[in-house]
Amino acid sequence: MSTPWRTGLAVLLFCGVVAAAAWLVFFSPVLGVRQVAVSGNQTLSAEAVRSAAAVPSRQPLAAVDVEGVRRRVAALRQVEAAAVERVWPGTLRIKVDERRPLAAVPVAGGAAVVDRHAMVIETREAVPVGLPLLRVGRFAADDPATMAALAVVRGLPWELSRRVREVRATTGRDVSLRLADGRTIMWGDAGRTRDKARVALALLQRPGDAYDVSTPDVVTVK
Repeated sequence: MSTPWRTGLAVLLFCGVVAAAAWLVFFSPVLGVRQVAVSGNQTLSAEAVRSAAAVPSRQPLAAVDVEGVRRRVAALRQVEAAAVERVWPGTLRIKVDERRPLAAVPVAGGAAVVDRHAMVIETREAVPVGLPLLRVGRFAADDPATMAALAVVRGLPWELSRRVREVRATTGRDVSLRLADGRTIMWGDAGRTRDKARVALALLQRPGDAYDVSTPDVVTVK
């Protein structure tokens, strides 16, 4: 066989191997999705995540639109962020970060549980135990009072947050806390949270009904 024929045959064989490999990876169910592995979920069921992902069984793993899957899963109300990756030969791995309940907001017929971004996670008939009730003029992610109040709640140490029952704000600078025993703490803005919390915990050892730690270097007790 002449050299040109051998070269041509080698090229044909190479193209055939490439075509077969491409078919195997992108079109054949041999390397298809056999498992959708979900991690990071705590309250959200794995089945709910798989349903949102909407990946057909045995779809070629290489052909899965991982960004599309990520967007669909991230659109779930309980999900703050999602990551998707292929794990060969047949697993699609989905990791979710669930939204964490931070406070509750009064709504018709109950209370909306919200996260740090002012996103509603779910609606309950009553405020869940352990969450403070948030009272602002206009609850919204672009409302300074809302975001300041949520930032304050998020930054409170457990020793103080467990005693808070209600958080009020009309602006981003006048956040106040009402404790379970009826006492109030004027917190001010969301700045210097650590200093304010340290001072507030010390002041609560003293008799009084109202404590102002909005300027933690100069505090008052009434």
